[in-house]
Amino acid sequence: MPAGARRTRVAATLVVLVLLLSGTLWGEDSAFPFGPFRMYSTRADPDAPVISTRVVGLTAAGEEVRLSGGAVGLRRAEFEGQLQRFVDDPALLGQVADAYEAQNPDGADLVEVQVVLRHIELDGGSTTGVTEDRVLVTYRLGGGS
Repeated sequence: MPAGARRTRVAATLVVLVLLLSGTLWGEDSAFPFGPFRMYSTRADPDAPVISTRVVGLTAAGEEVRLSGGAVGLRRAEFEGQLQRFVDDPALLGQVADAYEAQNPDGADLVEVQVVLRHIELDGGSTTGVTEDRVLVTYRLGGGS
């Protein structure tokens, strides 16, 4: 192997190693694969609460109808990825209600749609049984937020 080719390969290898090391120390998820993928490179506090997001419709009688979990063609992760859009424009929840009605023509009539955050308390990584629900966004159907 010619000396010039060897030097080029060694230099390229060193550049990649420096990028990997720098990314590991100072990188963010967006720099992957030269930065750490934090989901796997860090751990959560075993005593920090877990937050679970759900979307519910309310009937005139106040009964909850679950709209998350694929009931409207939108899975939870897809919904959570768009959460800020729903916060910024609660009228988008009207489209979630429309999708529910289209997929469940005999379902309950909804008067309101809510995004609810459930905080689940942990102690040492195990649930304590203590939960707290907080309504993040509300949209009144037929009348707006």
